[in-house]
Amino acid sequence: MTTSIQGTASRRHKAAPAVLVLEDGRIFRGRAYGAVGVTFGEAVFSTGMTGYQETLTDPSYHRQVVVMTAPHVGNTGVNDEDPESKQIWVAGYVVRDPARVPSNWRSRRSLDDELRHQGVVGISGVDTRALTRHLRERGAMRVGIFSGNALPDEGTMLAEVRQAPEMKGADLSAEVATKEAYVVPAIGEKKFTVAAVDLGIKGMTPHRMAERGIEVHVLPATATADDVFAVQPDGVFFSNGPGDPATADHPVSVMQAVLERGTPLFGICFGNQILGRALGFGTYKLKYGHRGINQPVQDRTTGKVEVTAHNHGFAVDAPTEKVSDTPYGRAEVSHVCLNDNVVEGLQLLDRPAFSVQYHPEAAAGPHDAAYLFDRFVSLMEGQRA
Repeated sequence: MTTSIQGTASRRHKAAPAVLVLEDGRIFRGRAYGAVGVTFGEAVFSTGMTGYQETLTDPSYHRQVVVMTAPHVGNTGVNDEDPESKQIWVAGYVVRDPARVPSNWRSRRSLDDELRHQGVVGISGVDTRALTRHLRERGAMRVGIFSGNALPDEGTMLAEVRQAPEMKGADLSAEVATKEAYVVPAIGEKKFTVAAVDLGIKGMTPHRMAERGIEVHVLPATATADDVFAVQPDGVFFSNGPGDPATADHPVSVMQAVLERGTPLFGICFGNQILGRALGFGTYKLKYGHRGINQPVQDRTTGKVEVTAHNHGFAVDAPTEKVSDTPYGRAEVSHVCLNDNVVEGLQLLDRPAFSVQYHPEAAAGPHDAAYLFDRFVSLMEGQRA
């Protein structure tokens, strides 16, 4: 054990220098963590103290450089059971104190090794508290991580960061979604069939439905309304995903066809923003977004307060204090974030459709919102009756 610790510490000590450059010109210096190279993305911070493996493999983080606010990261290593997709999707990773040696009975390899194996450029030894405070004050922005023994000068690095694409206006869901449809069978007796439009779906989401006797047909982001209805679904689900919902005209048109038919509908995260647009509401970019597993949300239909898992940088612009008239009947805001009153859920009052902005599948995160899958089941039961 002593040899292993010393060897790991020695490798960290010899890690190549690395520099993090924000588009407003602020610079943080550290050491390479994961792959050595160059990467660009949108700098965002996640407040979760656990669940880094689920965060890394969440397709919603595509083209984002994630700053971990928890100071010690990597202590449980990487296992083969918890990934939410087939790869790491973050564009880059920023940590303060990486674990020297992982310690968990399920661990198969270190986080550093996994990042290196998948080509994810990261940086360690950064004052992540200062970086997070900066992003809270200035807002999420473009960032670059540069590592290696021959780094460009600061002016060159800053110019490259400012040439990187912005998240606003980015259409990314098709880049992370499945290319071919597949089926997640029901666990136990099959009770319902659901067509799930994959905009960046996490693996635990269809599993939560399968636990409730639902056979889930996961369809590509490019699926048409005809593709959805060909499944003969009892319900339709729209998943989480990356990018700007203002670009998602195709999923919006598919959802409108589902609403027109009156098939029970459930959306989460990006799916909530799609429902907002389908109903005629706008969307907007948050200053720095909600990311982590400790966000307080109130379900206005029950008054209950939930601690929930979030990952979104955009939100629905809908009135929170009144019922709205839409082309599909009356709609209301069903959930709000208690930190900033951001819309966290929508529901139709005259059709079987609802959505939430957060992640009820609890991967990683608390289980407070698991009832939402039961609510979806209730809608399908009611429609069948």
